[in-house]
Amino acid sequence: MKFKIDIDMSPEELRKVLGLPDVQKFQQDMMDKITEQMEAGVEGYDPLTLFKPYLTSGLGSMEALQKLMMGLMTTGLNSTDNKND
Repeated sequence: MKFKIDIDMSPEELRKVLGLPDVQKFQQDMMDKITEQMEAGVEGYDPLTLFKPYLTSGLGSMEALQKLMMGLMTTGLNSTDNKND
């Protein structure tokens, strides 16, 4: 037996239903402060320094995703080969 329930609600409504805090104002304040520091030329607030941790982890996560996909493909091929025996 299967049940299918479709709920039509906005992300804002879902956030409220789940009781999650509204962090939109906080995020905007943080981005304003970072932008202000970048414009003032404060050390450590240049774009390369700010995004360097994301770039290095992003490449690592892409490599991990590729390994996962390759593993799934080889596992799928091996299980298909075994079924034909």
